[in-house]
Amino acid sequence: MSVLTSRQNPKFKQILKLREKKHRDQSNQFLIEGYREILRAVEANYPIETLFTCEDLFLGDQESKLIENFETDQVLKLHKDLFERASYRDRPDGLIAIAPIQKKKLTDLKLSKNALVVVCESIEKPGNLGSILRSSDAAGVDAVILCDKRTDMYNPNVVRASIGTLFTVPVVESSREEVLDFLKKNNLKTVATTPHTEQLYTKANLSENVAVLMGTEQLGLSDFWMKEADIQVKIPMYGLADSLNVAAATTLVLYEARRQMG
Repeated sequence: MSVLTSRQNPKFKQILKLREKKHRDQSNQFLIEGYREILRAVEANYPIETLFTCEDLFLGDQESKLIENFETDQVLKLHKDLFERASYRDRPDGLIAIAPIQKKKLTDLKLSKNALVVVCESIEKPGNLGSILRSSDAAGVDAVILCDKRTDMYNPNVVRASIGTLFTVPVVESSREEVLDFLKKNNLKTVATTPHTEQLYTKANLSENVAVLMGTEQLGLSDFWMKEADIQVKIPMYGLADSLNVAAATTLVLYEARRQMG
């Protein structure tokens, strides 16, 4: 297999373009970089169109085994200089994939008997959204629903921060009105996290059919969700800060809900 060495190669240019949202939207494609992320996509049977490799950057022997999952015509080798130029990482591990964007709808979601859902409103930072996906996977949530989104969930930093759990947790984008209607139809108790309440999250009843509502890093949830929420809970703060990072707060509430659900 020949190695791509030219920066003018259309395949190489495609990687660079997909770092930008407008090109992801136009082509309906996105990048998956890293061994763990691509492995989770493969394990979840997520389709991958092209895999770019650079053996000089491999960190071990597992990369070669992963490549065996792909057809020969799907795999292209990049010269080290090109791969490092294409990579989003300070220390790339020699694997970048291009995959199609596959968006789910609320009607596609299949909730368990005792459902646990996360609703994220206007999360601004890709790293936080990725971390929320990672915590949601760990806590076994049924779905993550994004409304009034400000961050593209196919941003390379979201994929990276999620460590590939973008492919293991159902994620849906929808308007807040449609999301609220979905939650009500499925008898999900909406739990708003806010510092402006007296009820601790550990004292609230989160034992069945819960939708945890998480707002922006700076402003929290909008008035819409604060008014519509069935209950409001807070995480106690014992230092000078009045709130936690949104991803950390999500993790705490999800694990408390999971603990109560047993």
